Amino acid sequence: MECKKNGDFLVKRISELKKSDKVENYYLIKSIECKITNNSSTNKYLDIILADSTGTINSKLWEVSKEIESMFKENMLVKVKGSINEYRGKLQFKIDRIRKITEEDNVNIDDFVPTAPYKSDDMYEKVLDYICKIENDDIRKITENIILSCEDKLMNYPAAKSNHHSVKGGLLYHITTMLRSGEKLLEIYENLNSDLVYAGVILHDIAKIYEMNSSELGIVSEYTMEGQLLGHITLGINLIETAGREVGADREVVVLLEHMILAHHYEPEYGSPKKPMIPEAELLHHLDIIDARLYDMNKAIKDIDYGTFSERVWSLDNLSVYKSFISKNNKRNL
Repeated sequence: MECKKNGDFLVKRISELKKSDKVENYYLIKSIECKITNNSSTNKYLDIILADSTGTINSKLWEVSKEIESMFKENMLVKVKGSINEYRGKLQFKIDRIRKITEEDNVNIDDFVPTAPYKSDDMYEKVLDYICKIENDDIRKITENIILSCEDKLMNYPAAKSNHHSVKGGLLYHITTMLRSGEKLLEIYENLNSDLVYAGVILHDIAKIYEMNSSELGIVSEYTMEGQLLGHITLGINLIETAGREVGADREVVVLLEHMILAHHYEPEYGSPKKPMIPEAELLHHLDIIDARLYDMNKAIKDIDYGTFSERVWSLDNLSVYKSFISKNNKRNL
């Protein structure tokens, strides 16, 4: 991609940045913190994570005044000018000038937020299609009750604050991908109850919209009080319990769905006090693991060269991921 120039400065997206680049462009402040330099108790600087739809970069604005310190906040679009350095093996943006955007800048905020590859409206319709495939009235009514109650939030919410599917619409993307995978596996494991699988996939992470506070941009600012004290698994069980009462569902149906949610993290240290004790819950766990890990693997190698390893990825057991020369169509990339 050919980058535009503004005088001596390049207009680049974050994924295109390279060491020694001089850059002037619009970015979103994903996080910002005022800190004090190691060698002074008075010199302050801003530690900023800048973002656009292609990624993020750590940035520094040195020697800030009180006025500048209070001027900029999270989820704010800014225009910055500066240079790209390298610090401890990672690119870092040294900001020389920064300002808020104005109406005259005529920028679209959606261009600056990492977003799921499909439109939220389309993914939501796909979820509703799968709900219609659920034949058991009680399972369908519980699932529909919960999904319709959180439709607005579901359109933008990520599936996590910083790990897998942490993008605008990421929760819907995670759900719809798992639904498609689950449907294929149900063709092989014909003894499984498809109603439980579809409902379990749709509901397994749905309480994340109550676990985290997210803006309409899909950026999580913090975990809620309930999220920190209870977590999305417990919150999800409460949603099913309430919905079950509201639709008058059979008690066994309610308990089975609750078990699906309770066991989907598999291990107690990850929030599941019970391991899967029905086949559908076992499948749900593995669908979740497959989708989350493959997402993080693909993200890790997306912008690196063929024949190289990614940085270590915490969510992948702190392993590096190798990007081979063999593409998905089994041809060598040269």
